[in-house]
Amino acid sequence: MSTFDEMNKVLKEQKEFFNKNGSPSIDLRIDRLERLKTLIMENRYDFVDALNSDFGNRSKNASMLSDVYGIMPAINQAIKNVKKWNKVEKKSSNFPFGLLGAKSYIKYEPLGTVGMISPWNFPVNLAFVPLVSIFAAGNQVMHKPSEHTPITAALLKELCDKFYDQTEFATFLGGPEVGESFTKLSFDHLLYTGGGSVAKHVMNAASENLVPCTLELGGKSPVVISKTADLKTTAKRIMFGKTLNAGQICLAPDYVVVHKDQKDEFIKETKNAVSEYFPNLKDNEDYTSVINEKHYDRLKDLLNDAIEKGAKIDEINPANEDFSQQEFYKMPPTIVTDTTDDMKIMQEEIFGPLLPIVEYDEIEEATTLINSKDRPLGLYYFGTNKSEEDNLLNKTSSGGVTVNNVISHLQQNDLSFGGVGPSGMGRYKSFEGFKNFSNPRAYYKDVSFKLDKFFEAVRPPYKGDIEKVLKQLMK
Repeated sequence: MSTFDEMNKVLKEQKEFFNKNGSPSIDLRIDRLERLKTLIMENRYDFVDALNSDFGNRSKNASMLSDVYGIMPAINQAIKNVKKWNKVEKKSSNFPFGLLGAKSYIKYEPLGTVGMISPWNFPVNLAFVPLVSIFAAGNQVMHKPSEHTPITAALLKELCDKFYDQTEFATFLGGPEVGESFTKLSFDHLLYTGGGSVAKHVMNAASENLVPCTLELGGKSPVVISKTADLKTTAKRIMFGKTLNAGQICLAPDYVVVHKDQKDEFIKETKNAVSEYFPNLKDNEDYTSVINEKHYDRLKDLLNDAIEKGAKIDEINPANEDFSQQEFYKMPPTIVTDTTDDMKIMQEEIFGPLLPIVEYDEIEEATTLINSKDRPLGLYYFGTNKSEEDNLLNKTSSGGVTVNNVISHLQQNDLSFGGVGPSGMGRYKSFEGFKNFSNPRAYYKDVSFKLDKFFEAVRPPYKGDIEKVLKQLMK
């Protein structure tokens, strides 16, 4: 377990290294990214096995998709574009100095050392995808992985220690105490991915050292289904996103708003979709477990609270298996109807395979419901009515939007990823991610010494009417 003093010693080493060597070359940045690519691909089966062990059962195919190959596009894009991203941005200089040879420009510079706290739900992906932006921007990194996936965390440390010098990338293992100490370090930037309640403590600790933060959180990402949507395809796409990693995704569809006349048909199609994906669940290696007993009990509590307050529960269990006796913490996809606002399941982020369904008479009710809650990380609309879609999106706000699917905006290489308000702040991925972990340093090179007489009009002793001069300059 790492102590504050041990971590602070590494931070000082990284800062001294940066001060001595300055901004890393494009070649070194690309080399760090290439090493990351090699690290992942050479050890992909070990990562998949570690994830499976940590979860009890985690779909090896889904792990290969999300925590191995799902990282590659971000790395490849950064390798291809980092030189372009790092180019000096020319800006215009004020009249008349621009005409006289003055120059203004922005140069993106590394921040220095970025602290990174990554979560348990995608412990490889959500460590390495942000790392791509951090490395591309020329920074060094100190990483605290989640203690809830200890086998994967230990593997991350072992491999990163092997592939990177401590002045480039250092990993620290441990529980909440280590995490608390980590947030008190004087980083140049701190990235936290996780829940909103912990984020408040992270941000509070970082504020003591005025450390700027990027927070990637979550929230209740809604799905709105228009009457114009194809319900069969819509259900298949929603349930793929909801059952991936057993719904333990910050962008998982959290609740569905559907027209009252289409609710029963939609529920029927969700059952068909799940039965097609998972004919059985209990011993199906492709159906992932809930991470641990604590989260399993939390999800059960959400269901019990909903039932007590009048909700109906519809468990999707294609093979009618008995989940009361099982080796892991598997929970069948469960549809929750007749929901009310006072139910915990409609107030808290679910982060599991439970899906509340809310009916509407008029689509405007969906807008009102969404706006009654914190701004979510994702918002999903299914349908073909463009004016209805525009109206919904113009009157709501979210970190990102996917139309006619869920989660997919995250997978687009050229789109940045991040939240808004309580769902997060700051962005990573693509050029926006590069900028997020850079200092856009402003440069101004003034006119030649020979032209200094042009400044005399605005220097004391003032002669005549200076306002006349200022009006000329402000044109």
